[in-house]
Amino acid sequence: MIRVGIDCGVKTGFAVATKGVLNRVETLTITKAMEAVKELHGQDPDLVVRIEDARLRTWFGSADARQAKSGAGVREGVGSVNRDCSIWEQFCKEQGIKFDLVHPAANMTKTKDAYFKKITGWVGITSEHSRDAAMLIFGRLK
Repeated sequence: MIRVGIDCGVKTGFAVATKGVLNRVETLTITKAMEAVKELHGQDPDLVVRIEDARLRTWFGSADARQAKSGAGVREGVGSVNRDCSIWEQFCKEQGIKFDLVHPAANMTKTKDAYFKKITGWVGITSEHSRDAAMLIFGRLK
């Protein structure tokens, strides 16, 4: 029972768990992550990809303040992540891969490194993106 967690973005958070136990937590490009998913799907046709779907986000926290300070690029970044979510959804459909779109509020995001390691037992190097991806699948048996 392989599960893959995806945190969409320029730096794609990528995590793999078997029976809820993490065995990969890393940051990849979207294309490398897709290659890895295809390979894993070949090993386990029942694989499920859980994608944090930023398109469902209705709050943007400090994005308005950051946009005022840094310009329209802040909103462009939000649009880029939304586009990546659409690409992942399309990819999974085209490849015949089972997937779940997860509302950001339904995932434990922005977990600090020390706390993440404490609750998961993961000892490797992580990024915020890879931790977000891992939390989509950690401990999940379904």
